[in-house]
Amino acid sequence: MSDDVFQRRRNFLKSALTAVPATVFVSGGGAILSSGVALGDSSSTPIYQPTYFDAAEWRFIKAAVSRLIPSNDDGPGALDAHVPEFIDRQMETDYGHGARWYLQGPFRPDADFTLGYQLGYTPRELYRVSIAELNAWCVGTRSKEFAELDGTMQDQVLSLLQTGHVTLPSVKASEFFIQLLANTKEGYFADPMYGGNRGMASWKMIGFPGARADFKDWATQPGKVYPLGPVSILGEKA
Repeated sequence: MSDDVFQRRRNFLKSALTAVPATVFVSGGGAILSSGVALGDSSSTPIYQPTYFDAAEWRFIKAAVSRLIPSNDDGPGALDAHVPEFIDRQMETDYGHGARWYLQGPFRPDADFTLGYQLGYTPRELYRVSIAELNAWCVGTRSKEFAELDGTMQDQVLSLLQTGHVTLPSVKASEFFIQLLANTKEGYFADPMYGGNRGMASWKMIGFPGARADFKDWATQPGKVYPLGPVSILGEKA
């Protein structure tokens, strides 16, 4: 979470795209950012109201994702792309409810990743428990909840969370960071029909064509820049 890491943001986002499952890429329209990326017109688009997260959790989500993918000269950040909306919507899906996850135990939270997910929480439960406990940790060690800290301090807390140097009573801190980062990247790169990637802003930034059906003419032209803008699964063009 250092300044050096943020300077390599574009490379991080390009590499992160390969970690997002293809099933994630399935409406948006738009204010113009200083980078020239067209997003949904904020004057006509109602402010999204979360359906799962409560007020304190929503403040945390917005603050955390804005530090994980901040806005800069390269392009829009997670807030510009409506990543919090994507994550909130996720919590009301089968994924959020862990419908296809094995959650019967026994669990070995300290085991390596070869054993798979080792917590007894669904994603929505993991967020609820972890945000409350992390906010309590922040109040106890920084005198403020996470969302009330300045950006530099938020980066420090996220770094401590990532490396497991935050002790949470019920959750392995690094596991929560993994969940938060994964959902943030998914929301940033997913098809806009799922709430994030407003105006296909991230796709335009990295030159991803989206759901265009035919790339045959470009398969034999390595190194050439693809000239067409992205298309969403619903047929929206950017």
